[in-house]
Amino acid sequence: MISIIIPTLNAEASLAQCLTALVPAVVDGLVREVIVIDGGSSDRTLVIADQAGCVVVQVSPPGRGAQLIAGARAAKHPWLLFLHADSVLQEGWMREVQTFVDRVDAGQRPPAAAMFSFALDDLGLKPRLIEWGVALRCTLFRLPYGDQGLLISRHLYQARGGYKPLPLMEDVDFVRRLERGERVIFRSEAVTSAIRYKRDGYVRRAARNLTCLALYFARVPVPAIEKLYRG
Repeated sequence: MISIIIPTLNAEASLAQCLTALVPAVVDGLVREVIVIDGGSSDRTLVIADQAGCVVVQVSPPGRGAQLIAGARAAKHPWLLFLHADSVLQEGWMREVQTFVDRVDAGQRPPAAAMFSFALDDLGLKPRLIEWGVALRCTLFRLPYGDQGLLISRHLYQARGGYKPLPLMEDVDFVRRLERGERVIFRSEAVTSAIRYKRDGYVRRAARNLTCLALYFARVPVPAIEKLYRG
């Protein structure tokens, strides 16, 4: 029923935990395949993916947009779930996904895409403030990021043009092509690693993310935004 697509690049620190959360859905038959689209990892990412029984596709040069496109092409099933390697789906996600898919397939609700609620795997006030800000953005603008996952039927994915081979902002670019009513936020969470926030500083990283988003909406070329983001 569902093909899960995970882009990776040196993701050994988080991939095993991400995949472990998917095992019950594979056993249940909800998830029929897990595809790891690797951009040239030099660590144990491919070993972990292979040992977990994932379909492995290698893409070069790396780039999340290109990797997601390759994953969608390789997928064999009618529903696609794009998921980051450092995000772990929490208890209750299978029930929400199954209900959503069943209702769309039965025509009980219009075609739509769904994303998970955002959470960070860190304690304290700063991660909670980040979570609150993301929840507010999703409530006001229905604008989730890729670390919240994306569940979408192949038909709707293709109808909205799919991902573009962008080095950055590929998630925002695609979600904006969905109608507001086609963007559903699940209650169940995708808990994302806070390692980048800890490394860069919560305030600095949040400010950089907001700046990049503002520049994107101001139509600044994505390569220029990527330079700021990477720097």
